[in-house]
Amino acid sequence: MNPKILIVDDEPGIVAVVQNYFEAAGYRVIAACSGTDAMKYLTPSPDIVLLDINMPDLDGLTVCQNIREHITCPILFLTARVETADKIKGFSVGADDYIVKPFDLDELGARVAAHLRRENRKQGQSSLRFFGDMVIDYTKREIAVHQKPVVLSKKEFDIVALLSAHAGQVFDRERIYEKVWGLEGNGNSDTIMEHIRKIRSKFAAVTTHGYIETVWGVGYKWNGSDK
Repeated sequence: MNPKILIVDDEPGIVAVVQNYFEAAGYRVIAACSGTDAMKYLTPSPDIVLLDINMPDLDGLTVCQNIREHITCPILFLTARVETADKIKGFSVGADDYIVKPFDLDELGARVAAHLRRENRKQGQSSLRFFGDMVIDYTKREIAVHQKPVVLSKKEFDIVALLSAHAGQVFDRERIYEKVWGLEGNGNSDTIMEHIRKIRSKFAAVTTHGYIETVWGVGYKWNGSDK
């Protein structure tokens, strides 16, 4: 089935142009003119979301933050904001890419296709791993400790997946950022510290074991043993 894309922008002209482009490319397109409207079209989940930041009711950052815990598909910001601080904030609330207006439609299409290919590769890698009382289902993107689910955001799970798949190997923040956000990421590796903090907090609610260890002055590594 053709991928479903949700376009959210309060500028009708932009929505029309982007919608026509992706429909011509065979996508199933859902259009929303505000952040509030976008919240109505998240069930069932789209395959990818194009989300404007500057909207009058609910801005894109708020929408992204509200849905990221429940929506694992890629979220791409479409925005006129170009400051580094804005980009960092966008990535920190769960965005996967940041596309500045005005943009080239073919470049936008290529980025959307690249993110969808990446998602398809992840879904095709079926595996389950056990670390003491923790179970990680890489296919379903689910984690449970003592049979209690641990709900992570998309990027949080991606970090756990990277570290746990290479247990014992030390990754510095820059390497984690490159692996999780990709080469197109324009954020700051300091974002990793905040994501690690949130992951540890969620793990601490169900276990006393520190699965993510800090190697001071170097980075982080996965400690899968609970002994």
